This record gives sequence, structure tokens and C-alpha cells, in this order.
Amino acid sequence: MEMNEKAILQFKDLDISFRTNAGVVHAIRGVNIELRRGETVAIVGESGSGKSVTVKAAVGLLDGNATVNSGQILYRYKNDDGSEKVVDLLSMSKRELRRTVNGSHIAMVFQDPMTSLDPTMTIGKQIMEGILLHTDADRAAAHARALELLELVGITDAEKRMKNYPHQLSGGMRQRVVIAIALASDPDILICDEPTTALDVTIQARILELIRDVQSRLGLSVIYITHDLGVVAKVADYVNVMYAGKIIEVGTVNEIFYDPRHPYTWGLLAAMPDLETDDDRLVSIPGSPPNLLHEPVGDAFAPRNALALKIDEKADPPMFKVSDTHYAATWLLHPDAPKVEMPHELQERIERSRKEAERYQ
Repeated sequence: MEMNEKAILQFKDLDISFRTNAGVVHAIRGVNIELRRGETVAIVGESGSGKSVTVKAAVGLLDGNATVNSGQILYRYKNDDGSEKVVDLLSMSKRELRRTVNGSHIAMVFQDPMTSLDPTMTIGKQIMEGILLHTDADRAAAHARALELLELVGITDAEKRMKNYPHQLSGGMRQRVVIAIALASDPDILICDEPTTALDVTIQARILELIRDVQSRLGLSVIYITHDLGVVAKVADYVNVMYAGKIIEVGTVNEIFYDPRHPYTWGLLAAMPDLETDDDRLVSIPGSPPNLLHEPVGDAFAPRNALALKIDEKADPPMFKVSDTHYAATWLLHPDAPKVEMPHELQERIERSRKEAERYQ
């Protein structure tokens, strides 16, 4: 299996469909994503673009009506003897994934901690469960490790909290517990699926800071799934912009925020609230994402794109290279395309953001 030697996880041409009563939904259409050791990759896009489905395929959490049509999800890990091994996660059964990969190598944090935690079990038991399952620790060692993890995620009076049930904790504390459970078996990769959506703004900032702190201390690789570009700006090294089951732009966080090339990315950035603008209107992308029951011909974003070309109606654009790390799937980057600049208002906003960032460097 060929895998980039710097990558720890690599999605290669992933293609997934779902059978529904209305027909077959082609939800994921040739997705390629690369995660390197110690780095953070964000997958951003509107609801329904395929962000969560993509990563759930890696941990065997796809619904029963899903079919993986093609592709690979390659994962590189170290054996006990220190040698490296590459496996295709899609070739493993759900049972095999749960026993050997989930938790111990790849852990996931979901957006609503109350759906992740068992209301009938104490916090301590839920953290210890993963430790006892994936390691050789006895109950005393698992208890000590659980206390250590609660302290790691910033929960004070850990011994007392071990005896609490989920309903006795605040939303922010519950999410910290979920992160502690995810870290219980020392995973290489942490997947965060909208980890702050259910929390208020001040708690969101603390949880993001916590994940960054834990990542730097433990050397984790992190995948963030979010529709919030504000979150992306705070945490990501690389950004994958997703639309209608495809990655339509990828680049470093600076390239996506300061030099975006896809009209959809322009729309997402323009839709972010901006306190400095004189305009009191909120910008939105016109129209709606396509219904993937009827797979679009050509560029899926064309019906919502005021700058669409005639070729957009006939052919899906390939990824055009902007730099060694920056690619975008838009015919506007073709050498023969008319020269089009991003909206003037967005240029001004990006320039303000750049100057503000320079002040804090």
C-alpha cells in the first residue's frame, strides 16, 4: 500500500453511497485528505457536505445503509517492537476496528457530550472502562490513570468528580470528561467532530485551548470537523474545504484565510461576522447545496456561483495547483479562464485580518 511517508492517516479517493427509500445518495465523491504526525487538519463546510461521514468511515461508524464504493483509508502506526505498519482501515471489520484501532489508536470526540456519556454510570467508571479494555492495567492502576486524565483536562477535585454522574456536571465539564475518555488509551489521532457546538462561547474557547494544550503535550495528530471558520483559524495547520461530498480547496490555514481561490471559500469567509465592517448586513451564499440523490453534472457549486463559466455546467473541475500546499477545484484557475478577483469587501476584510494577526505576532 502506497502512503505518503510523512502521513499518519491518508484518505485516498474515498467514495461512499447511502441507500435510502428515495434512492441512492452519492454522499462522498473521491475525497483525498492527508494528516501528518503532530499536525491539525480541519475539514470545513456547510452541514450535509460530508465532513462527518468521511471520518466516521475511518472508525467503522458508518450506518448500515452505507456502501464504500472505492478508495482507501491508510493508517500508519508502530508495533510494540517499534517497527512501522500501514493498514487500510476499510479492509478491517467493525469488530476488528473496535478491538485494535478505536480508542487505542484513533479516538473521537463528538459535539454533544450527553450523547457520548452513559447517564447510568459514574464518570470514573466510564473513563476506567476504556483503560481496562485497551491496556493491561488493573483496577487500581486504571483508577489512578483516570484521576491523572481528569487533572490533565483541567477538572479540579478529580477524586470527587470520579463519583459524579454526567447530569451533575456542566456542559463544559462533560466535554472535558469526553476528551479524557478519548485520551484514556494514548491514541495517536484525535478526531473532534464539532466539539464545541453545544457549548457557549466562553466555554468553547476554553475547550479549544484545552485540546491544543493536550495536543502539544502528547504529540497528537488532530482532525477537526467544523462549519465554524473562527474555530479553524484558532486550531488548524491545514484546511480542507468540503462541498457536496468533495474537497474543493485545500491549503495551509494562512493560504485559505489570506489567499482563498474558490468562490465557495470566498462565500464562507464573507459570511463570517465582522465587527469592523460598515455594512450591518450578514452575507450569505445564495441557494442551497445540491441534492446528491441526483448527482450534479459538472461543478456542483455552479448553480450558486455568480462567476460560473459555461464549462462548469459540463465538466467537474480538477484540482488546480496554486502552490505546493494549496490546490482548488475551480475552472477560474484554468490558464484560459477570464481573470476574476475575489469580492472587494472580502479583500478588505482579509487585509484587516492580516494586520490584526501581525499585531499579535
